[in-house]
Amino acid sequence: MFEQMNEEQARECILSQVQEYCEKYHDKKTSFKEGQRVPYASRVYDSAEMTNLVDSALEFWLTSGRYTKQFEERLAQYLGVKYCSLVNSGSSANLLAFMALTSHLLGERAIRRGDEVITVAAGFPTTVAPVIQFGAVPVFVDITIPQYNIDVSRLEEALSPRTKAVMLAHTLGNPFDLKTVKKFCDEHKLWLVEDNCDALGSKYYMENKEYFTGTVGDIGTSSFYPPHHMTMGEGGALYTDNPLLHKCIRSFRDWGRDCVCVSGQDNMCGHRFDRQYGELPLGYDHKYVYSHFGYNLKATDMQAAIGCAQLEKLPSFTELRRQHFALLKELLKGTEDKLILPEACEGSIPSWFGFMITCKEGISRNLIVQNLESHNIQTRMLFAGNLLRHPCFDEMRKKGEGYRVVGDLVNTDRVMNDTFWVGVYPGMTEEMIEYMALTMRQILNCQ
Repeated sequence: MFEQMNEEQARECILSQVQEYCEKYHDKKTSFKEGQRVPYASRVYDSAEMTNLVDSALEFWLTSGRYTKQFEERLAQYLGVKYCSLVNSGSSANLLAFMALTSHLLGERAIRRGDEVITVAAGFPTTVAPVIQFGAVPVFVDITIPQYNIDVSRLEEALSPRTKAVMLAHTLGNPFDLKTVKKFCDEHKLWLVEDNCDALGSKYYMENKEYFTGTVGDIGTSSFYPPHHMTMGEGGALYTDNPLLHKCIRSFRDWGRDCVCVSGQDNMCGHRFDRQYGELPLGYDHKYVYSHFGYNLKATDMQAAIGCAQLEKLPSFTELRRQHFALLKELLKGTEDKLILPEACEGSIPSWFGFMITCKEGISRNLIVQNLESHNIQTRMLFAGNLLRHPCFDEMRKKGEGYRVVGDLVNTDRVMNDTFWVGVYPGMTEEMIEYMALTMRQILNCQ
């Protein structure tokens, strides 16, 4: 078949057939029927992702390569930041964001073991895990309902002489009060890490300017796991405007090395063999000089290839999430005597990851959730609910050390007991959303 073709022609032929294959076997759209499964999230893709994936596979550059460079540049441009680093997951992005703040290059502002980081217990564990694993102390503050983000009125109370950072997620796409948190961090010279894994595309207005979430703090993080706002299957990213933090992130991501050459590149600085580092011999190969105790958390170019196609769709994905959220909220009007419906943070335009619901007193979450699931409607909890109640905290809880709680966590516990969420992802149809709302109203006897 390829005998009369050069390599470029053969590649074009293969990619054309991949496109046809995808359109025939993967692009099947069927009308929704009552009782059909309604997932809380799913990947949304077409032939662009599949042809990019195969194009990268044909190149067979298996580690980070040209697609990685393209993705990092395009995501940075989309968000309006200077630097972006692709990694293998959102959890790795959070790990690197925290570890970058421990670098000796930051001098007195570097986080040391025993220093404190203000956060919340209502959310996903990998926002908190790096803090504990390093030996720093998470300081937990309660949240508000129905925004499900940090109660900013408790920030000053959470502050101590050892506080070095605030690390928070924008819950299910709903931005936390960035204006207040940023002002608090600036006043006390604290680092701010925005876990943006559930909020890519959300916007926040501050000082007469519009920002994407993840770009107000010192570092923002994203996840590209399939349920998220866009996907690579696995994958994540960090972004920052700070060149020193970018240098630290890249070093920790790439084994902790001092060299900044990308994979397959040698001697970009022109000083590979003529410098002195630590107690190494003069001229020791700079490619094997390590300035941090790092990791290998890079993504593959095949993942990046998918991400490049997904990034083109991100604005439309974001708009659909907002439309689906608005429709579901409209259809659930009249249930407020039994349910607390979600509200956006003031000054924000969320790109909703899900639709959060808290049951009022006397309404059983388990009853609603089990009924929804029996009608093929997927539900989810707000991840850990209250992370402090989980087995991973058993030892610290018994000893009463390794973390600190400010005030009480009444709303955090309430979320653990009474809150769940359903999806609004871009692959949903209006019929799916109408079915979810109708089923919920029937369960609640709100006709």
